[in-house]
Amino acid sequence: MTETTATRNELAEIIEELAPLQRLPASAGERQAADSIGKRFIAAGCAARIEEVPAFDSYARPLSILCGAAAAAGLLAGKGTVRRALGFAAGAAAAVGIVDDITVGRMAARKALMPRRLTTNVIAEAGDPAADKTLVVLVHHDAAPSGVIFGQQAERWLADRHPGIIEKIDTNPPLWWPVIAGPALVAAGSLFGKRGLRRAGVAVSAIATAALADIARRPAVPGANDNLSGVAVALVLARRLRDKPVTGLRVLFVSAGAEEALQQGVRAYADQHFGEFDQQSTWFLTLDTVGSGRLVLLEGEGTVRMHDYGEQFKHLIAECADRTRVTLLRGLRSRNSTDGCVPNHYGFRSATLVSVDDAKLLPNYHQYSDTPENVDYDCVAGAVTLCETVIRRLAGSDA
Repeated sequence: MTETTATRNELAEIIEELAPLQRLPASAGERQAADSIGKRFIAAGCAARIEEVPAFDSYARPLSILCGAAAAAGLLAGKGTVRRALGFAAGAAAAVGIVDDITVGRMAARKALMPRRLTTNVIAEAGDPAADKTLVVLVHHDAAPSGVIFGQQAERWLADRHPGIIEKIDTNPPLWWPVIAGPALVAAGSLFGKRGLRRAGVAVSAIATAALADIARRPAVPGANDNLSGVAVALVLARRLRDKPVTGLRVLFVSAGAEEALQQGVRAYADQHFGEFDQQSTWFLTLDTVGSGRLVLLEGEGTVRMHDYGEQFKHLIAECADRTRVTLLRGLRSRNSTDGCVPNHYGFRSATLVSVDDAKLLPNYHQYSDTPENVDYDCVAGAVTLCETVIRRLAGSDA
């Protein structure tokens, strides 16, 4: 058996074991997955532990309430100064609350509307524990609910009939913008007495309410690619560092929970542990959905405003890809959000690896077809090779 085949089999075994678990954020299934992952890290020679941290288990429920409130306020804000003022206030508050929630903000609306639960972060230490330099490899083990909004028929139609357009696109559609725009239009229409604007805001807000409510009621997808592919890479890397240790670099593997509730696990990890790291000697490398076919080094990401990752770390990763002949697509940015947006927000040297197919889409994204048999294991194995090379490069050894 070749090393490549053995790696593929190792990756597949991990993903196939965990995919059947219902791993909604902050759920019993998520905790079961965390226990299994922790045991695997220990078997790979790591000092590993599970931290339970407070988290919200959904973004869809609180945001559907905000959009619904904006739609209702827009319907009521007809003639009259008081009604218009209420429409403006409700629409503006909903728009601001949504922006606060989907960025690395205070989540004021979510705190007011939802109780917190407990999510699970798995933390494993490998490499050289006495080293001055630290690399944190971030993945997540929870799985997303599905929803009608995640259907890709329109994108597939465009890719099949207009491949030239797809080739020029370097950013995925900003799906959050309409969610913000609905309440904002209600506010603007109410403020200026523009019935057309207000009605448009009501319509968009109502559609967003329905879409978010649909997500909130769904069970978890298997999440084989998103993001058991990242978890499998982390576990294989841990085993390789046991078999062939590095000196000069401490490697922390953090498998966060509740990423699909908009980075809840890693936000809690940031609150508890980011103060322990020196920004000049710490790197964060996020792996999210790395089994789609073509590895991508994201240039930046942001749900509202784009935030690029630092060039120095991206350059190092690209050099490692060239050295190992791992194909790495550059130039793409994401309007979704991964755990990587959190350390980047805090000013750490950060980078995020994802993947896309030939149409620059995430196949089976948040769909029940995200199963182990639909993972491109060659792509995941390429992520293993690339990340191991990055680790040894940062440690000062290219062996």
